[in-house]
Amino acid sequence: MKIKTEFPHKIQTIKHIWIPMPDGCRLAARIWLPENAEQQPVPTILEYIPYRKNDGTALRDSLYHPYFAGHGYAAMRVDMRGSGDSEGVMLDEYLQQELDDAVSVITWLVEQSWCDGSVGMIGKSWGGFNSLEVAALQPPALKAIITVCSSDDRYSDDVHYKGGCVLSTDMLGWSTTMLAWNARPPDPAVLGESWRDRWLERLEQTPLMVQEWISHQHRDDYWKHGSICEDYSAVQCAVYAVGGWADPYSNAIPRMLSGLTCPRKALIGPWAHEYPQRALPGPQIGFVQECLRWWDYWLKNIENGIMEEPQLRAWMPDSIAPSTHYEERPGRWVAEEKWPPKNDESQTWYLNRNGLNQNVDTDKPMLFPTSQTVGLNAGVWFPMGAAGEFPGDQRSADSGSLCFTSEAFYEGMEILGNPEATVMLSADQTEGLLAARLCDIAPDGSSLLVSWGLLNLTHRNGHEKPEALDPGEKFTAKIQLNACAHALKSGHRWRLSLSSAYFPHAWPSSKLTKLKIFPGIDTYLNLPFRKIPQEDTQLADFLEPECSQPLSTEEIRTASRKRTLEHEVIEDCFTLTHRVDNGRFRFVEDGLETEDLSCDSLSLNEDKPLSLKVCCERTAGIGRGDWQTRVEASGTMTATSENFHVTSRLEVFEGDQRFFFRTWDFKVPREGV
Repeated sequence: MKIKTEFPHKIQTIKHIWIPMPDGCRLAARIWLPENAEQQPVPTILEYIPYRKNDGTALRDSLYHPYFAGHGYAAMRVDMRGSGDSEGVMLDEYLQQELDDAVSVITWLVEQSWCDGSVGMIGKSWGGFNSLEVAALQPPALKAIITVCSSDDRYSDDVHYKGGCVLSTDMLGWSTTMLAWNARPPDPAVLGESWRDRWLERLEQTPLMVQEWISHQHRDDYWKHGSICEDYSAVQCAVYAVGGWADPYSNAIPRMLSGLTCPRKALIGPWAHEYPQRALPGPQIGFVQECLRWWDYWLKNIENGIMEEPQLRAWMPDSIAPSTHYEERPGRWVAEEKWPPKNDESQTWYLNRNGLNQNVDTDKPMLFPTSQTVGLNAGVWFPMGAAGEFPGDQRSADSGSLCFTSEAFYEGMEILGNPEATVMLSADQTEGLLAARLCDIAPDGSSLLVSWGLLNLTHRNGHEKPEALDPGEKFTAKIQLNACAHALKSGHRWRLSLSSAYFPHAWPSSKLTKLKIFPGIDTYLNLPFRKIPQEDTQLADFLEPECSQPLSTEEIRTASRKRTLEHEVIEDCFTLTHRVDNGRFRFVEDGLETEDLSCDSLSLNEDKPLSLKVCCERTAGIGRGDWQTRVEASGTMTATSENFHVTSRLEVFEGDQRFFFRTWDFKVPREGV
C-alpha cells in the first residue's frame, strides 16, 4: 500500500478533546483537521466505535483519518460511552443511549467553527452497524454514510444467531472479548489522577453481554431495536454499503439495496472482515480514494459521476482449489445497474438419488446421516483474512452429509445473489436443524465451499414464533444460503450438501434428530443464475491502495496463531482449538504498550449433541513504563436438554496486584434452540 505524506491541505491533529453529552457524561475524541478549517469550514467525517482511539484502533485510524483531513475534511474518532477514555459505562451493543449519544455528537459537531454543517459517518463492523442505526434517527446534518461489514438485521445476521440457530463459535466468544475489552482502563495521561476511580466504576458495572443475548432466542423487540430492516424508509441519507464475500455480513448488502429507498450504492469484494485497502483475500483497492469520491459528491456537492455508475459492483470469484488461506482470489469485477437485477433469472434444480437435475423425479425418501461433527473444516465464522481461517476442502464434510451433485458444466456458469433450497422433510423429534452447503466440485473431486446456510427447523415459519415439529409428519422448509458470487469453471459441477448438524458453527439440537428428505416437486435448489450485462466490460479500474503515514510502533512480542483439531478416539471426542496472539507492541510517540490474546476451544463427542462444551479465554494488556495493567476474562458454555449453562470470570490486575475480580454463573431455558 502506497503511503502518502503530502496532501492538498496541511493537517492539524487534536489528540484529545471532550464532547459533553446532555446528561453531563463526556466522550473522548481525536480530531484531524485541515489547518485552515477555522477560516474555511469543512464537512466532518465521524467514526464512532468502542475500540479505543488511544491504542485499540490508533494504528488503523492513522491510515485513514489524516488522509481525509489532507483532502479537505475534518475527521473525528470518538470513543463511545464507557470505552477508551470516555466517561460512563457501556452496558450492551447498540442501546438507545449509544445512538442518542451519536446524535448529540453530531449536534456538537455542527456547532464547531471548523465544521460547515455537513456530516458523514463511516464505520466497519460495530461502526457500520451504528452508522445505519444513527441514519435511521435522521439527524439533519447527517448527509451520507459508508457502512462496511455490517448488517441491517441484528437477529438473523450477527454473531449471536443464524437461521434461528445459536452460533456456538461466536455467541460466547464475542461476549468474552467484549468483557475483556470493556474492562481495560482509561489512560492516566488523559484522565490524570481520576483514572483509577473511573476504571473501578467501569469494572463494577461491566455486564456479561451473553446473559442478555442468550435470553432472547427468538426474533423479539430486543433484536428488532437497531435492525433497520424493520423500517428501511427511516434511512433517508445516502448509503454506501461495502463488504466482502468472505465476511459473514454479505447478506445485508443485497437486502439493503432492495429495501432502502434512499440514494444507495454497494461494493462487494472477495474480502474478509477488513477495510478493502488492506483486506484479504485480494485484490485490494484504493478504498480511501473511493470514500473521498462519495464524500465529495454528498458532502461537497461535487459532480464526479459516482451516482451515475452501476448500483452494485462486485467481485466474481473463479473456481479455485480449496485452501484455508488465500492471498488473492482470482476473478473479475462485475456490475449490476440496479438490484435486484432485471435480466438475471433463477434456475431450479431438483434433488433426487441421481443428484441435481432440472427434471422432477419422485424417489423414495432418503435418510440424513446423523454425524454431529459435519463442518470441522468450515473455517471460522468471523474471518479477518488470517491463515487457517477459510474453509478447506469439503470432501470430509460431504461424507457426513446427504449430497446432490449435478452433471459437469461445459460452458461454465455464473451466480450472483442468494441460493435457496426448498425441501420436503420429516423428523423423528420435535426439534432439529438443517445445514446446507453449496460447493464447486472440480474434476479431481475436490470440494470448494461457495455458500452455506442454517435453519432451526422450529423456525421454518418465521423467527418470531417457533413451532415444534410433529414427529413423522412431512413439512416444507426453505433455507437461504449466504449471498455469494461464483463463476463455475467448465468441467466443474455444483453440489448441494445437507446435514442435520454443523459443528462448530451451529449449537446442536438437544436431541439426535433423524431427518428424512422426500424428493419431488417440493424439493429443489434455486440458483441465482447471472446473465453477463454490458456494464461488465465498461468498468473503470479502481485506484491502487493508498494511506496516510502510519503511527510508528516497536514490536515487543511477535504475533502468532494456531488452529488445531484433536480427536480423542476412545470417547470419539473432537476438540477444535483456535489460539491467537496479536503480539505486544509499543507506540513510539507516547510509549503506550498494548497486547491482545485469545483462545477458543470447542469439544463435541460424535453422536452426543449434549456433549458440546465451549471455552473462551481472553487477555488484554495496556501499559506505559511502570504503569502496567492486565485483564483476564474467560467463560464456558454448555447445555442440557432444558437449559444453557454459562460461567464466566473476570480478573483485573494493576501491575502484579489484583485490582478487581468477579464471576458469573447462570442458566437460561432452551426455547427450541
